[in-house]
Amino acid sequence: MDKFILRELSGGFEIEVAGKVVIRHSRGEAFLSAGLGEGRFEMYRGNFEISERLGELVALRDYELGELRKSLDGEGLVLAELRFSRSGAYSVSARFGIEDGRLVIRLAALGEEAAKANRWRIAIAAEEGERVYGCGEQFSHLELRGRQFPLWTSEQGVGRNKSSLVTWQADVEGKAGGDYWWTFFPQPSFVSSRRLWYHLDTSAYACFDFRSPERHELSAWALPRELVIGWADTMAGLVGNLAAYFGHQGELPEWCHEGIILGIQGGTETCLEKLETARAAGVAVAGIWAQDWEGVNHTSFGQRLRWNWVWDRERYPGLDKAIRALALEGVRFLGYINPYVGAGMSLFNEAAGQGFLARNKAGGNYLVDFGEFEAGIVDFTNPEAFEWYKGVIRRELLDFGLSGWMADFGEYLPTDAVLFDGTSAEIAHNAWPATWARCNREAVDESGRASEALYFMRAGGAGSQAWCPMMWAGDQNVDWSEDDGLPSVITAALSLGLSGHGLSHSDIGGYTTLYGMKRTKELFMRWAEQAALSPLMRSHEGNRPRDNWQFDSDAETLGHLARMVRFHVALAPYLKAAIAENSRTGLPVMRPLFLGHEEDEASWTVKDEYLLGGEMLVAPVVREGALSRTVHLPGAAWVHAWSGRRYGSAGPAEVLIEAPLGEPPCFWKEGSAWSALFAKAVEEARA
Repeated sequence: MDKFILRELSGGFEIEVAGKVVIRHSRGEAFLSAGLGEGRFEMYRGNFEISERLGELVALRDYELGELRKSLDGEGLVLAELRFSRSGAYSVSARFGIEDGRLVIRLAALGEEAAKANRWRIAIAAEEGERVYGCGEQFSHLELRGRQFPLWTSEQGVGRNKSSLVTWQADVEGKAGGDYWWTFFPQPSFVSSRRLWYHLDTSAYACFDFRSPERHELSAWALPRELVIGWADTMAGLVGNLAAYFGHQGELPEWCHEGIILGIQGGTETCLEKLETARAAGVAVAGIWAQDWEGVNHTSFGQRLRWNWVWDRERYPGLDKAIRALALEGVRFLGYINPYVGAGMSLFNEAAGQGFLARNKAGGNYLVDFGEFEAGIVDFTNPEAFEWYKGVIRRELLDFGLSGWMADFGEYLPTDAVLFDGTSAEIAHNAWPATWARCNREAVDESGRASEALYFMRAGGAGSQAWCPMMWAGDQNVDWSEDDGLPSVITAALSLGLSGHGLSHSDIGGYTTLYGMKRTKELFMRWAEQAALSPLMRSHEGNRPRDNWQFDSDAETLGHLARMVRFHVALAPYLKAAIAENSRTGLPVMRPLFLGHEEDEASWTVKDEYLLGGEMLVAPVVREGALSRTVHLPGAAWVHAWSGRRYGSAGPAEVLIEAPLGEPPCFWKEGSAWSALFAKAVEEARA
């Protein structure tokens, strides 16, 4: 294997793949460290406070190198096996092999001491000036170097910035403020500007530390099954290689490209009235998404849902007939479900009666506090419970006539829950969202509706890529904040794309309305502009609809939305091509600039612009009151969509672009095969 070199040095060794050193081991800088610790997880409504008491962490400095060999076995090409230890304790085997063109380092504990160890750290060689990206969906930072990122699926946090007032308020009231690393979708993988990617195969709590100039430290609270390293000649090729490892998303149902999915709630009559208002204003509507189709709970947080995933006939009378009538008009109806069942309700009673719920340590059904109401956890480690819940999705959603739904939550598995198959809930926690995604996917596939049904999720992790067709960015504040408002959904989409999940969108206007925040008209309109230049447009009323500006709050907003939806629909052939490319190659639909312009140094740090497919550059307005913005253009000839002005190709440039409402800054490459379509889309938006 000419791309793999193990080079012994004085007192250690280094390993090189594709001409790049990825591992250095010496007595002063061990590849592996092992130890013991005691973790503490305190969960309050999906927000986690995690701490530990570390007993010891020992560098495994001693190693033995087996005979270097190239032999095929059942797992691929085995190149070498090393044993790491420290004075005989914590002995570990590391088997280096090539599988599907990637370096796979399979780890196994040797002996009782190592089997008991629950703290592990792997050191990876780094370089000065190297940039790293990924770790799942990150909202605050696109480039991760210089920081550490704990990886644990949870609520994303309100504000997510410890220096902001709203985060302080959320922390004081409900431990919910969060920090820059809080995320629904953590993933123990990253891509490097060295054209390498790394994945630590573990669902345990992990922390990736990128603060050292010489090494990256990957820690986990269980021995990872393996460390996988991939490489490519370009960043685009690298991301494609990573995506292929996890599995690609498919293409979206055709109806998704025919307009916006309007978030409406309040009953059958209200939905139909608001639909007619929108269509009368010229808004092309592909679907109605009514999250309250199964009923509501009213709490101090705002309007919540009933958490019993069956049609509420009182709130939505005649919905079964209305769904069929809407389908004839080309409008789909979407609902909502999550992997929990409200205590005392019909699905809870059905699940509890068959032993399908996770248990507490006393042997009773584990009830989770979701904010003034409790729910049980469907235990997906029980095969019968998993099949039962797939049946719920088929029977209550698909057979009823829903064309899609928000498959919400997945992050709340408590670490002290007792699961059917004996798996530690601490280890199952990070894997739970991907399992929830698989439940939805299999239900859709088994119903024969895979080509027409759409579900979208906020929580995920390694493996979600193969099971989840569309992510959404979660519960952003209805504001302009960098960490948790409109700007954050761009960072989130780009980091997800660099983690192998290339299809995502967000709630137009945001969701979380607390502490005096209220969605403004301007925010809704700017968010709609960004959404028009994304794979999917969908609105949300928010947790306190009466406090928020809505799509039908006045005629100007309706007119603006109609124009942006026309723009989006006119771009559909291009968007479908980009989505097909993601499905085929793993290149995300929304891409950081450097995926198309590696030679441009500045492109590696831009997080508020993106390439939409390979031919269009988008720079949304993300600052309140702004009527222009500075745009970084990589070295190419670009045509400004709204003015037709050409910006030359002499090299990267910073240009000031006028950006009145209705003209989100976007450009296409001069000479693009899509130029005529782009120009026609602009005309459609102005009509």
